[in-house]
Amino acid sequence: MEGCTTQNEIHQEEKERAGSSEGEQTDPKERDLRLVLLGSAGSAKSTAVDAILGGPKSESDCSSGPETPAAADCQKRRVNVAGRQVAVVDTPDCLCVERPSEEVRRQFSLCAALSAPGPHAFLLCVPVHRPSNLELQILETLEKVFGPEAVSRHAMVLFTHMERLPEDVSLDEYLNTHRADLLELVLKCGGRHHPLWPEANMEELLEKVEQMLKESGTGFYTCPLLQEAERRVGEKEQEILRSRRGGGESDSDVTDVERIREEAERSVDDLVVEGIADLCLSIPNPSILRWLWDSVVGWLLWFPNMIRGSALLGSFVGLFVGGPLGGAMGATVGSVATEMGRRKQKTK
Repeated sequence: MEGCTTQNEIHQEEKERAGSSEGEQTDPKERDLRLVLLGSAGSAKSTAVDAILGGPKSESDCSSGPETPAAADCQKRRVNVAGRQVAVVDTPDCLCVERPSEEVRRQFSLCAALSAPGPHAFLLCVPVHRPSNLELQILETLEKVFGPEAVSRHAMVLFTHMERLPEDVSLDEYLNTHRADLLELVLKCGGRHHPLWPEANMEELLEKVEQMLKESGTGFYTCPLLQEAERRVGEKEQEILRSRRGGGESDSDVTDVERIREEAERSVDDLVVEGIADLCLSIPNPSILRWLWDSVVGWLLWFPNMIRGSALLGSFVGLFVGGPLGGAMGATVGSVATEMGRRKQKTK
């Protein structure tokens, strides 16, 4: 994206700021391998988070705070994997589907702040047995918010529900011969993918992330939104330090770098995210949906001869409503129409 500075320049600025404000202590964001996990509902994203962290919240710090609902907000947890400090930023399902624009903006702000100065990798959790429509939508959203290279150079597909893979078929064979839609996701991510098996060894995944970074030639991914997030987090860190020193707190409290960093990250939730209105799906008013449903059912009752076109009718409803909700509603209407048709045939 235009206006980006190099990762080396950002690293240098971080080191200078850390050296001036925290003495000889190591800045936590310099040690972390930052991974942002994305996925739709049912993608086993929480399973992937736990696998990377070694179990549900085991040996990890939950920096979302006790008042933050785990499933509602972006949150970050840390763990040491094979001698490497790993920070996992867990995002809400789909991050933006059917959410108000203000909530979408807040979640992207949190995601940027928690992964600032920039993620080393975006991991997209994809169920190996499901269509890829929602996952393609997530990649498109990622490109719009963070830039095309976030996907092409710093994203990887993490296949989940691997137990649903057909027996005696390798993952690569499955992608190449049976699932062109999933293969498209992998190709958008530069051909990078990793299967998440039960009891998987996470070292292999981290090695693939390290290899991706070598191939990209960058230390981590950055863009204007992430740079602004890092600037705001840095300002908040200094504000917290001044407040604690002025309040007469002990040196150990004042210089607790990781806690100060976490508090600063959680406070940045109001960044300007371009194109939010385009990212949010418009949800029809419930009263309109009710009217539409009653109208469709009434139509079916009064015009039984139209039942033969049940599939067409369901498709029409799905198209009219739009989005995932429309698809589900269209399928339901089609099923109702088909069943009514069968019952009518039995009564003849």
